[in-house]
Amino acid sequence: MPIVTIDGVSVEVEAGTSILNAARKIGGDLVPPAMCYYSKLKGSGGKCRTCLVEITKGSGANPTPMPKLQASCSTPVADGMEVKNMTSAKVQDMRKGVVEFLLINHPLDCPICDQAGECDLQNLGFDYGVAKTRYEEERRTFDKINIGDKIQLHMTRCILCYRCTYVADQLTDKRVHGIMNRGDAAEISTYIQNAVENEMSGNMIDVCPVGALTDKTFRFKSRVWFLKPFDAHRECTKCCGKTTVWMFGNEIYRVTVRKDVYHEVETQADGTAAYICNDCRFEKKNVNDWIIEGPRKFEKFSVINQGNYTRKMQPVEIDTDPRILYGRGEDRKAISMNGTNFNKPEKALSDGKDTDGQF
Repeated sequence: MPIVTIDGVSVEVEAGTSILNAARKIGGDLVPPAMCYYSKLKGSGGKCRTCLVEITKGSGANPTPMPKLQASCSTPVADGMEVKNMTSAKVQDMRKGVVEFLLINHPLDCPICDQAGECDLQNLGFDYGVAKTRYEEERRTFDKINIGDKIQLHMTRCILCYRCTYVADQLTDKRVHGIMNRGDAAEISTYIQNAVENEMSGNMIDVCPVGALTDKTFRFKSRVWFLKPFDAHRECTKCCGKTTVWMFGNEIYRVTVRKDVYHEVETQADGTAAYICNDCRFEKKNVNDWIIEGPRKFEKFSVINQGNYTRKMQPVEIDTDPRILYGRGEDRKAISMNGTNFNKPEKALSDGKDTDGQF
């Protein structure tokens, strides 16, 4: 089997493996980002250009470096190949340019977008974006269309990764949407505005790397970092029934597929992708519909983890006058989301002392 070296780390992979998947086998920060490639969708990749890498050595037999940067998602490894990703200044500069191009037509919707907090483009913008834009032309606009009562389409946010069309092609036998027009006018749409109604259509939401396709049943209900995700399952005749349920208290706000560290749907023991049906996704919002397995774990840098609900926190002690910490009783109000009685008389509020008179 060929051995490839990426950013100084060598790994042995099967012949035909792409550079991107070889990097994912190593893991860590040296894995190139990918906005269009999706390992569970055949034919995906090669469109967004965010995964370009520098090949400094073609192979052991032919050590000539590649003259141009190559798409790691579609370039197979060769024995003795050497690749630079994070260690290449050329790659980092290129990636900043690609992110700038992806953002020139992207609206500043993050404060209201349901994808905020789990958006791949948001992560790229944080790592490679700049505070100001050089783009002076008008941004693209599109006529709003209704593609059904479950999925909301925001075409101005779309980066044309084609993932949603691959999902429809490969999970259903009746795709009714696709890429219409060409060039700067290209957009996702349905033929004569048909509704997207097939049983697995909700998976388009999960594969979308931005907020172009969102869940109408979750629309504007909450930010993802205010919710607690739990692994859950149920008996379902249409799909695997293994999901992540996003809860606030005892209420389920939304249901999604379980995703791996690369934000792709998890693979089951039999090797198939664990996509879920629309019935599980949109109709089963009662806790009694599910068997809750436990809290879902996310990468440590995820904004969703900032709630720290999966790990115990040590109490913090601050050595100062308690009047500084608590303020005066007459100046404070009882604010809580846990059933606090807002009509308590002011004298019931503490001045930093417990009932024993201790600080």
